[in-house]
Amino acid sequence: MAETRYTKDHEWLRLDGDVGTCGITNFAAEQLGDVVFVELPENGRAVAKGDEAAVIESVKAAAELYAPVDGEIVEGNQAVVDNPAGVNEDPEGAGWFFKIKLKDRAQFDAMMDADTYAKFVEELDD
Repeated sequence: MAETRYTKDHEWLRLDGDVGTCGITNFAAEQLGDVVFVELPENGRAVAKGDEAAVIESVKAAAELYAPVDGEIVEGNQAVVDNPAGVNEDPEGAGWFFKIKLKDRAQFDAMMDADTYAKFVEELDD
C-alpha cells in the first residue's frame, strides 16, 4: 500500500516501493488559484531535496515545486502540462507532477504524515 507524506511547502509524496509520486496539496492548489501553466523536470534529472523541480503558474502567482527528497526524476505527468487545470481539479490525485526514484528512504520517513500536516495547515489559518 502506498504511503503519503507532506512538506511544509505544501507538497505531497506518495511512495510505492522506491518511487514516489509528487504533487501539491489541496491547500496549495486553493492558495494558487487557477493553474494556467506547468513546467516539469526532465526524466533522468538528478535532484537534491529542496531543489526547484517544477514551475507552476496560476492566475494569482508563479510558484516552484521543490524536490521533497534526493533522487532521480523518472516520469513527468504530461497530462498537467497539456491541461494545467487538472492540478486544481485533483491536486492530490491525477494532478500529480512527477515521479522520483528515492535515493534515501529516511528523507521520506522524516516528512510529515497526514495528521501532522493537517495540524500544520490549521495553525497557518490561526
